[in-house]
Amino acid sequence: MEEPKAEEFLDDIDQMQEAEDALEEELIDITQEDAQTDEVDELAAVTAERDEYRDRFMRALADAENSRKRADKDRREAENYGGSKMARDLLPVYDNMKRAVEAAGDEQKEAAAALIEGVELTMRELLNVFKKHGIQPISPQVGDRFDPQQAMFEAPLPGTKAGDIIQVSAEGFMLHDRLLRPSQVGVSSTPAS
Repeated sequence: MEEPKAEEFLDDIDQMQEAEDALEEELIDITQEDAQTDEVDELAAVTAERDEYRDRFMRALADAENSRKRADKDRREAENYGGSKMARDLLPVYDNMKRAVEAAGDEQKEAAAALIEGVELTMRELLNVFKKHGIQPISPQVGDRFDPQQAMFEAPLPGTKAGDIIQVSAEGFMLHDRLLRPSQVGVSSTPAS
């Protein structure tokens, strides 16, 4: 066998070296592509996490705003309607004072004028306090059409139409825009002719 010539051998080494260099460059390119892919994946993950935190923040902000609005509404309702139980309990006092003034005849009014005047002044002051706190009387009149009042009784009465108020037993009261107590009335049951 012949010995390979040194030049050919060196050429083979040079070619192998070039092939190794090309492989190294390809390996570096692949590694860089993998690194870029990893960076893109990491960036996508961070972006998704940021979006999730932004969504949570916006929801928490909306919840806080809704809670604030609910608290404001609850506070306003407590201011306006918090005393409704006490107001309801004072209505019979007003009714009794009104009945006392109406029951006093002319003789009694002359004999106890100061007492009757005191009851009337107290009743007026009670109405002023009611008005100050948003309580308004509902005063239906005999002959008015029956509306949201509470019918205590129905009775046929000549000269009236069905549904006309024929007697007012007690005034009703509104607390701001809510019905505190309906008027208590008697209603005609005479059919319309």
